[in-house]
Amino acid sequence: MSLLATTIAQIGPPDQNARTAARERQDQLTKPQGSLGRLEQVSIQLAAITGQARPRINHPAVVVMAADHGIARQGVSAFPPEVTPQMVLNFLAGGAAINVLARHARAQVVVVDVGVACDLPPHPDLRVHKLGYGTADFSQTPAMSREQAQAALEVGITVAHDLVAHGVDMLATGDMGIGNTTASSAIVAAISGRPAAEVTGRGTGLDNHALQRKMDLISGALARHQPNPQDGLDVLAKVGGFEIGGLAGVMLGAASRRVPVVVDGFISGAAAMIACTLAPTAQPYLIAAHRSVEQGHQAVFGHLDLDPLLDLNLRLGEGTGAALGIALCQAACKILDEMATFGEAGVAAKA
Repeated sequence: MSLLATTIAQIGPPDQNARTAARERQDQLTKPQGSLGRLEQVSIQLAAITGQARPRINHPAVVVMAADHGIARQGVSAFPPEVTPQMVLNFLAGGAAINVLARHARAQVVVVDVGVACDLPPHPDLRVHKLGYGTADFSQTPAMSREQAQAALEVGITVAHDLVAHGVDMLATGDMGIGNTTASSAIVAAISGRPAAEVTGRGTGLDNHALQRKMDLISGALARHQPNPQDGLDVLAKVGGFEIGGLAGVMLGAASRRVPVVVDGFISGAAAMIACTLAPTAQPYLIAAHRSVEQGHQAVFGHLDLDPLLDLNLRLGEGTGAALGIALCQAACKILDEMATFGEAGVAAKA
């Protein structure tokens, strides 16, 4: 069996005993039941994911997958493709938004070159798993071969397994790749069955003319390539991106190791749709960090039955929203673990 097939087979259901124990403890804490809302729900979900009735998140990591897109040559972004490697170097220097917010959450940032269109200088914090110098222009030909699509997923699985083996107990997803909102919109349209116009946004800030061209390119590519919405590998190969496949692999790899995944914005959401098309059993291991301003993001939540933690009008990517989500997950765990019960505090539970 391939690494992908083996990983999918290893994804089991959440631990119902741990879920029940966490819910019972939540109901005994010194507060009205349910008064901490989503924090309570997240703590119970994390208990079920990890199999620990009182889970703790001590060593989170944000995996930022970087790759270029051939479709960017069609003018679908307000920024040129050269920005992809420039921003990767910024990540490695610690100067990007994700670095700041990851430091706030005390999370490690792991940068993976899975398809940047140039060779980056060696750096101790850069993992190079390059599958190509960017994808093909999917408005003309499929973005990649099916073999490359599987390889992208297996890069993410390998990275996830390695991080978990080294003590990481929560993974969050981030991305960098000029043109990747176009690929993500195509993926969401293909899998959800919605028209491109309903799931395509302005990305880095397109004007009306460029937005219409972006939607037309996506519609044309979907009509030309006819990706199978039931086959995540087919969708990824025909209209996806190397970094999107890598992020989907991170989700599958983490789920197979009972490690929660905080999913960032629209690009990570498209990756989650790929992951859950391949393995619906991965869905309970995902926590949606935030609702971005990309209009297709809502279709992701509807398709995957996810409810985002935050709505802050974010649209940067990089894993920035996921870093904030990590902090909320940590807070939820601490409430469950550190707050006293009525019995422990000697407080009367009810009149």
